[in-house]
Amino acid sequence: MYLSNIKLWNFRIFGTEGDIDPNNPNLDLNLTKGLNVIIGENDSGKTAIIDAIKLVLKTHSYDYIRVDDKDFYKESNRFRIELKFEDLKPEEAKNFTEWLGWTGTGADAKPFLKLNYDVKRQADKIVPTDVKAGVDEEGYLLSSETKYYFRATYLKPLRDAENELVAKRNSRLSQILLGDEAFKGKEKDNDLVKIFSGLKEELENYFKGVDNTGQPKATEGKQIKDKIDSYIKSFYSENNESEFQSTSTDIKSILEKLTLTLKGEPNPGLGTLNRLFMATELLHLTKSNWTGLRLGLVEELEAHLHPQAQMQVIEAFQKEKDIQFILTTHSPNLASKLDLENLIICNNGNAFPMGSTYTKLGKDNYKFLEKFLDTTKANLFFAKGVILVEGWSEEILIPSIAKAIGINLTEKGISIVNIGHTGFEHYAKIYLRQEEPNMTIPVAVITDSDIREYEKNGDDFVKRDTLTVQHETTTKITEITSKTNQNVKYFPAPNWTLEYSLFKSSSLKATFETVVKVIHTKSNWDDFEKALAQKLINKGLKKTEIAYEMAHAIDEDLGKKIRSIIISEDEADTVNYLIKAIKYAAGN
Repeated sequence: MYLSNIKLWNFRIFGTEGDIDPNNPNLDLNLTKGLNVIIGENDSGKTAIIDAIKLVLKTHSYDYIRVDDKDFYKESNRFRIELKFEDLKPEEAKNFTEWLGWTGTGADAKPFLKLNYDVKRQADKIVPTDVKAGVDEEGYLLSSETKYYFRATYLKPLRDAENELVAKRNSRLSQILLGDEAFKGKEKDNDLVKIFSGLKEELENYFKGVDNTGQPKATEGKQIKDKIDSYIKSFYSENNESEFQSTSTDIKSILEKLTLTLKGEPNPGLGTLNRLFMATELLHLTKSNWTGLRLGLVEELEAHLHPQAQMQVIEAFQKEKDIQFILTTHSPNLASKLDLENLIICNNGNAFPMGSTYTKLGKDNYKFLEKFLDTTKANLFFAKGVILVEGWSEEILIPSIAKAIGINLTEKGISIVNIGHTGFEHYAKIYLRQEEPNMTIPVAVITDSDIREYEKNGDDFVKRDTLTVQHETTTKITEITSKTNQNVKYFPAPNWTLEYSLFKSSSLKATFETVVKVIHTKSNWDDFEKALAQKLINKGLKKTEIAYEMAHAIDEDLGKKIRSIIISEDEADTVNYLIKAIKYAAGN
């Protein structure tokens, strides 16, 4: 059995104005049987999804979970959560017989189960309600025993692992162990009870000053007791004496005496303790005689874990076959290493699974991205806007140009992703959906038109016919911009390459020529255009160095009272395609 779908109406950020429409949930999210990793920018709804599941299912750790006013979308007075469970095995389904629904007929019929939690508030007071189950909208109340089969294992984001694993009254470690089959139902005949019963007797005899047969025996404990008794007799009477007793030998008290640590680590750090705590908490999911839900909810898996440790944990989760995990993360490191189909991107009040059923990514795209989606590129999953570029020059130069026109990409939460080649479609298709709703993250693709304005003729470089170049460029730009789809928009250079467009720019021509001449000091720049074309064709232009120096010049100029580099936003300027891309990604 696994959680296959969650629907939300007017819960937290997932809502709309007006009454709830049962047929149109504000979030309709399908989940996979194994690993589900929810990512996205801050306040995009990751925690809301986890909290909605917790409100319905509750947790093995008996966390204090209750409805709060903040759970209602804006001023709404009702929210609804609906969870659907599928792939129930017979031994699981028998726990919920009277609440089951069925898909298919005859031998092909398969059971499913739906839980709903419908909460209202009146006069600013939340009306008490309970979780119900059934195939219709209303459903029927679940018994307390049945609810127990749905409890999830939850690991909160800021885990105090050290405090959870030390010996103390009602320690989390003791709660976990008590729920395990090794101790549950064996409160009196467990081996630990026998061990502690013998220890209890020995401890008490030590202070009484007798051996196991009751014969007198000199002990330091008896000396201490005699000293205390001398005062007791003075305070009370000669008939009174003290008695040392060890604690109770019931299994709960025994388990509360245990501390868990890692062997060979006398002073384990936060990362080690965090992994140890996760391993212990997940005992709930591996019980062999458990016929209920095996669901682990983990918020911010990366908490206190260095990147390599994160990978070890996530790889272990991916290997689990019978356990479902729903995780949230802010870690690009994790996002870059996971199978893309395990990811769910939260954006603009919705959540988008990255499985092949939902995106326009093909098998080759998935295979490519699994190999090339490194940590740097994975930043795109956490951005409010994305600019895809094909090289270092654009990546270096664009932030400075953006600042020059009054847009701070960092403040706007925009990621520039340098893919290192022209295979934009592999990345762009991440954001393209098979069906609505579509993603709303603006994705700008900046690329060269690659129509050469010069060609090599023997040992010389000759300028091509102007009308021919214009026609070919127009055709190529039309071809590139036709790839614009949904929220992904293409912005091709109007002249050959970025560098050639900079040379043609009315705003940046002078700065570009100055920088190029400083970097290529040994070149003859009498005919600058021809020399530039020659270096572009021969791939001899130091593009990265030029971009760095231009960015530096623009940044320095921004700090001057009287600026000399004014970037025009005129359509006719050949760098206007960069301006448009920046503004689109910034939501302008």
